[in-house]
Amino acid sequence: MKIVKKPLLILLLILIVVVVYNYPKLDIISGFASKNLASTNFISERLFIDIVESDNNVPLIKLAELEIADDARVITSVFGLMERETICRDGLGCVLINAQYDKTQKLLKPNRTRLENDLPFPYGNNGIKDTLFTNVDYNQLNNAINSAFNDYPNQKTRTVMVTYKGRIIGENYIEGFSPETPILGWSMTKSILATLYGILEYQGKIDIEYRPFKELDLTGLAAKDPREFIPLDDFLRMSSGLAWDEDYTTLSDVNKMLFLEADMTKSQINTDYNSNDPKVWNYSSGTTNFLSGVLRKQFKTHQEYLDFPYSALIDKIGMHSMLIETDMSGNFVGSSYGWASTRDWAKFGLLHLNKGNWNGEQLFDPKWIDYMTEPTAGSNGTYGAHWWLNAEGKYPDVPRDMYSANGFQGQRVFIIPSKDLVVVRTGLAEDPDFNINGFLSGVVKAIQ
Repeated sequence: MKIVKKPLLILLLILIVVVVYNYPKLDIISGFASKNLASTNFISERLFIDIVESDNNVPLIKLAELEIADDARVITSVFGLMERETICRDGLGCVLINAQYDKTQKLLKPNRTRLENDLPFPYGNNGIKDTLFTNVDYNQLNNAINSAFNDYPNQKTRTVMVTYKGRIIGENYIEGFSPETPILGWSMTKSILATLYGILEYQGKIDIEYRPFKELDLTGLAAKDPREFIPLDDFLRMSSGLAWDEDYTTLSDVNKMLFLEADMTKSQINTDYNSNDPKVWNYSSGTTNFLSGVLRKQFKTHQEYLDFPYSALIDKIGMHSMLIETDMSGNFVGSSYGWASTRDWAKFGLLHLNKGNWNGEQLFDPKWIDYMTEPTAGSNGTYGAHWWLNAEGKYPDVPRDMYSANGFQGQRVFIIPSKDLVVVRTGLAEDPDFNINGFLSGVVKAIQ
């Protein structure tokens, strides 16, 4: 009997050690599962079983026990521990809440307007205009599109859309997805936020030399805090000198922000500052959410802040499927939580391909494109101002002028000015599982 008990005791001790060591991570696992299920079900209107078997079927996250409590609430836990709750709100999306969150509070929501006209895509929502281009090899194009869906268990592509000269020349969707299905762009939302700053700049309300920290309450900090002198330009280029850990596999800065913080705009404020090398490039979702808070300060009321992205950009170009979710404090989560259909993500790309001009109306200065696509020092030519670049040929068979909005798990809006192309791909796999160079080179070769 003693021989049997000893191994069991050892196993029990090992289990206790494992649980204690990983206990803080359970909060993140439960939080991600809750938020992802709620938003995908509520915004994309996809089935519970599909979400569980695909979006949430990843290591650790699949350990979470899930319950849709009602039409707008999800509760999760892991082994009965770390219960987390997400609630969904009209016009604001879903939010992972804590015990201090007041569910009874009256919430403002963005005022939305719908573009009404009889125009086809992209300037309206009255279908698409069939256009055959004599210089497009459609067999080559279809082969390239199909290549993105081949070997599905690895590439995990869900939707692909290709526009040439503003016309849709190819698109494909797996079962369960359509041209109208809102898809989470993750960090593609960062490029949305940067574009809002381009619009403010064009309106003469801000410039890239603006010092955001000068508006913050720095009481208790050292006099002449060096962060007061960081310009907007450095924040947009992720080279502010503020420390940040963007590791999604640990209890890192980004995970604590997304799954624990009530006000995500403050996560970057109290991090360390690298005074020895303040211009170092360091990709940071905390920086983007800090900028979302700075954006809020540009308006007199919360309602004006909530309305601005939609009135100045999103509804202006007919991206009516788009929704940017807010945190518990009413701030847009500009780092990660923007949803839109594949066609609406393509409209966003076309606005940039057209250098800010939308059907004759200029939304931001054409030079803003030059600014956003100028490589940031230290990024090896891969990053501009909240946009990713191919300036140094990371993708060797794709034109160097290609730039893109990139999101977790391979969400992409590719813009290739020299070929007049905008390409959207969404899915659940990153490069190299999803072969970006091979896919895009195939699309480019189709344009004679």
